[in-house]
Amino acid sequence: MKTENMTSTNGNKVANQFIITDDNGNTFFQSYSSVIVKIPMFGTTATQTIELDKKYWNYSNTTGKYRNIFLNETIKDTRKKIKSGKYKLTDLNGGI
Repeated sequence: MKTENMTSTNGNKVANQFIITDDNGNTFFQSYSSVIVKIPMFGTTATQTIELDKKYWNYSNTTGKYRNIFLNETIKDTRKKIKSGKYKLTDLNGGI
């Protein structure tokens, strides 16, 4: 497993915002102690179903800012992908 801090637009490491890659190749965005996004390693980005935590995916302005950076899109794009089924809302935090 590999964990790294996200980087700000001016190149500084950002506290409490992490990119995690597990031993299976899945990539996660974690904000503070909550997993926000899971990108599965299998398939291509065209066929992957990206998972967003149903409770925390849009929890705060800070979470949203770094989620957008991680996914390389706007909140409007994210909402469209949830509605279309490309993104799945699920429990990524075991009910915390």
